[in-house]
Amino acid sequence: MILYPAIDLKDGACVRLLRGDMAAATVFGTDPAAQARAFQDAGAEWLHLVDLNGAFAGQPVNGAAVEAILDAVTVPVQLGGGIRDMATIDGWLARGIARVILGTVAVENPALVEEAARAHPGRIAVGIDARGGRVATRGWAEDTEVTATDLARRYEDAGVAAIIYTDIDRDGAMGGPNTAATEALARAVAVPVIASGGVSSLADLVALRDTGVIAGAISGRALYDGALDLGDALAALR
Repeated sequence: MILYPAIDLKDGACVRLLRGDMAAATVFGTDPAAQARAFQDAGAEWLHLVDLNGAFAGQPVNGAAVEAILDAVTVPVQLGGGIRDMATIDGWLARGIARVILGTVAVENPALVEEAARAHPGRIAVGIDARGGRVATRGWAEDTEVTATDLARRYEDAGVAAIIYTDIDRDGAMGGPNTAATEALARAVAVPVIASGGVSSLADLVALRDTGVIAGAISGRALYDGALDLGDALAALR
C-alpha cells in the first residue's frame, strides 16, 4: 500500500481544512516546495496535491505553487482541484504532473473523464468525495444524490488509474479513516482505491493495509502535527 503525503494549497500556502471548511484552514507552511522536498527526503514515493482555491473556482488558482513543487521534487505527483476541462488536463500532464484527479466533472461530465482516460492511459484518477455515502462536488459545497459506489462503478471500465475515496466527515478531524466504507468500495470495483480522510496514526494505516484490497492512503494533518512519522509509516508499509 502506497502512502501519499498531502499538500493542500490555499492562497499559495500549505494548509489543512476541517471537513472541507475553507474558513477552518490551519496554515502549516508558506513554502510548499520546501514541504514537498521534505516529504521526498523522508522517503515518500508519491505526493498528493490539492488546489483548494481551484476546487471552488472551477479552474487552477495555485498553479505557481504546484509548478514550484514540480521543480523541487523527482517523485511522481498527483493533483486535484478545479480541473474541469481537457485543456487543463493536457496542460498539467504536459507540465509534469503524473496523475490528474477529476472530482466534480466525474459527476457532472462523465464524457470528459472517459475522453481523458483514453487520451492519457494510467494518468487519470477519479476523486470521489462523500458525505454520508453520497457524493459532494464543487469543493464539497454541493451535495448530490449519487452514491459513492454507483459513481465508482460508472468508471470501472473507463480506464481510470485509481479512485480516491474521501470521507468528508473524517477529513482533517484526526479521528481515523472510514476503513469499513473504503474497504467496501474497494471490494465493489476492480479499480485501485486510495483512502483519504482521517488517517491519523500508524494503526490507521495498518488497518487500511490489512484489508488487503486498499491500494493507498493519503495523510496530511497527522504528518504536519507529528501524530504520524512519515519514515516510520513508510517502513511499516514496506
